Amino acid sequence: MQKVPFAERAEMVLIFTMLGGIVLVAQRWSIDVYRFGLVVLVAATFLQIAVGNVPKHLGFAGTAVRTLIILAVIVALFSLGIFLVPYLAQLGR
Repeated sequence: MQKVPFAERAEMVLIFTMLGGIVLVAQRWSIDVYRFGLVVLVAATFLQIAVGNVPKHLGFAGTAVRTLIILAVIVALFSLGIFLVPYLAQLGR
C-alpha cells in the first residue's frame, strides 16, 4: 500500500472540516453553534486555499512552510486592500 502524502491528507481533512462547518451553519437551533460553524468554515476555507496550492508530493515540513507563506500572502493582500480602500474611494469623487 502506497503512503498518501501529507498535503493530500491535510486537504481531505480540510474538505471534511468545511462540510462540518456548513452543517453547523445550516442548523437552526443555536446561534452559538452557528457562530462556531462560521468561524470553522472561514478558517478551513482559508487553509484549504493555502494547502490546495501546495505541491502534493511534499511532506509535513514542506507543506507547513509553503502553507504559512501562502497565508502570509493572503494576509498581506487583505491588509493592502483594506489600507487602499479609502484612497481609491477618493479617486471616484
